[in-house]
Amino acid sequence: MRGIVDRFEGDFAVIEIDGQTHDVSKSAVDASVSVGDVVTLVEGVWKPDHTETKDREKQIKKLMDDVWED
Repeated sequence: MRGIVDRFEGDFAVIEIDGQTHDVSKSAVDASVSVGDVVTLVEGVWKPDHTETKDREKQIKKLMDDVWED
């Protein structure tokens, strides 16, 4: 299962999965995960997918550059 970390609230991480947000206990999220990271559920723990996160950041940057193009 794959998702994107939307935010942290108290003892929970809010992860968007297939367009819906889910509150997940921080204890089930790897400590290195940050807001905006693409995460994958591995053996009950949400772990960062650095390759997918970088690809997503590049796509967002390209979209922003296209919008703000002079």
